Amino acid sequence: MATPSTLRERPIAEPLKPEWQLKLYVAGSTPRSNAALENLKRLCETHLAGRYSIEVVDLLLNPQLAAGDQILAVPTLVRKFPEPIRKIIGDLSNEERVLVGLDVKPLV
Repeated sequence: MATPSTLRERPIAEPLKPEWQLKLYVAGSTPRSNAALENLKRLCETHLAGRYSIEVVDLLLNPQLAAGDQILAVPTLVRKFPEPIRKIIGDLSNEERVLVGLDVKPLV
């Protein structure tokens, strides 16, 4: 039987932050915004499965949030982490351009 002096508290594990933190700025539910989100999800599941998070910011609902990342056009994808911050404007349909823009390295 263990005595109180031999019992050790186990630290509570902190939830792991995803390796890739992405923020997609849109303006409402337009066909272009919807396409950007669907393309982004597909690319992430293909190339970053289990290692990413996507935050969607609708600037029609929160226009003041555009200033933080200096958003001038929508849809715009911002890679917050890993640093450095990178931005891609458009519907993200050109997979090669998005992968190069995000600097996604293929898994080996």
